[in-house]
Amino acid sequence: MDESTNSKVKKITTFGLVTMIISTIFGFGNVSNAYLQMGYGAIFWYALAGICFFFPCGLMMAEYGSAFKDAKGGIYSWLAGSIGEKWAFIGTFVWLASWIIWMVSTASRIWITFSALIFGKDTTTSWTLLGMNSTQTIGVLGIIMILAVTFLSSKGMNAIAKIGSLGGIFTIVVNVIFVVVSFIVLFANHFRLAEPIHGASTFITSPNPAFQTPIALISFVVYAVFAYGGMESLGSVTDNMDQPEKTFPRGLIIASLFTIGTYVLMIFMLGWSINYKGQMTSSSVNLGNVTYAVFNYLGLAMGNALGWSHAAAATFGVIMTRIVALAQAIGFLGALFILMYSPIKAFILGSDQRLWPEKLTRLNKAEMPANAMWLQAIIVCVIVFLVSFGGSAAQRFYTILTDMSNVSSTAPYMFLVGAFPFFKKKHYDQSFVAFKNHTWTTILVLFVELILVVGTLFTFAQPVLDHDYETAFWTIAGPFFFAFVAYVFYQTASKKHGMK
Repeated sequence: MDESTNSKVKKITTFGLVTMIISTIFGFGNVSNAYLQMGYGAIFWYALAGICFFFPCGLMMAEYGSAFKDAKGGIYSWLAGSIGEKWAFIGTFVWLASWIIWMVSTASRIWITFSALIFGKDTTTSWTLLGMNSTQTIGVLGIIMILAVTFLSSKGMNAIAKIGSLGGIFTIVVNVIFVVVSFIVLFANHFRLAEPIHGASTFITSPNPAFQTPIALISFVVYAVFAYGGMESLGSVTDNMDQPEKTFPRGLIIASLFTIGTYVLMIFMLGWSINYKGQMTSSSVNLGNVTYAVFNYLGLAMGNALGWSHAAAATFGVIMTRIVALAQAIGFLGALFILMYSPIKAFILGSDQRLWPEKLTRLNKAEMPANAMWLQAIIVCVIVFLVSFGGSAAQRFYTILTDMSNVSSTAPYMFLVGAFPFFKKKHYDQSFVAFKNHTWTTILVLFVELILVVGTLFTFAQPVLDHDYETAFWTIAGPFFFAFVAYVFYQTASKKHGMK
């Protein structure tokens, strides 16, 4: 009976794997952020990050997942089985921190989404509450959002999180609309680009004054690497594949080419409708609302290209803004509900229970670690408060949030990539093996690790050189702070329980 049941389990095919990778990795927000930061110049760096980071890391994650197919702790189990429990605890704590920083960013950005959905544009820069400025007001609203989502998630209201699956459908529709409208604009304008090309250097350098120095250019690597983040969630599916030793590399190659190509093409397509200096340099456009600004400009460009009246073109721009805002709102809400409990639950239940206070490991009636979730919510709210009341204007506020999120999301890969040679020495039983030569594996690991470390350091160094110490501090503070807390936490707990 069991053998019959197992034989009927549907295996993941190459096509299924490709769609999983693309839906997990690709995000249009990365396209608009790239264009705002670098213009056409982002194309080279996104392609470089895809080839030098996305592809090799994907193969590493697949090997981890293949070896630890029965482990429930996710990347904690991967690291513990490679470099020991202490470093696994610290690395996973930093990974959890990346999601906490993501919540900090999303709790504030989601109000821009609501504004774009209701008003057809970002009006948050004019929002005030009880005498607070707009940045502080958004911070307070973000805190309210985190507390509300934590309360509902701790009650086990997973049905709300399922709304997020609709976000995937809307996201596909939004991308299709973007491509179709962009081609209409291109044809209607007789292939005349809104952002002209001035030689090959256009696709490497940036028109943005903030990205003119070599250090600033290399720091953009972190933005590019962040665009390919999320591979650690795919490593555990190798044993559900049909012939994983063939399916995974084939699917990864196809998905890599498609994802890299899509990022490159869409960044280029933004230049068909949007002139960088004319529209992207506006003080009202920032890393928090650039996606909505892009769709508004795209709607205007189509109306103007087809000879519509200014009123009709402006109306279509508002419609485009609301379409993308709806998709983003559904996706953000769904992700917030899931990520409020999923990472912390996996970490706490997957690690040695002696490392945690008994209250944090306790599950409530809804099988949720409510105490741990509320502690997490308090940490998120404190960071939101400190950043939003730190005196930043809206543009710098969202730059800080974006840099914090990017660096925090990149940091866990330093642990996962760095641990890979030690993992290979363990000679685990694996259904999928991509790296067979130890010397070349070590060289590749050092190369990828160098990209991550240098990109992160330069992301921190650039605001220091610009004497923007607030941005520099918050950019690097998250990973280092949580790594330090994890180290102290582990050392204290392990000594208390006599763990070796």
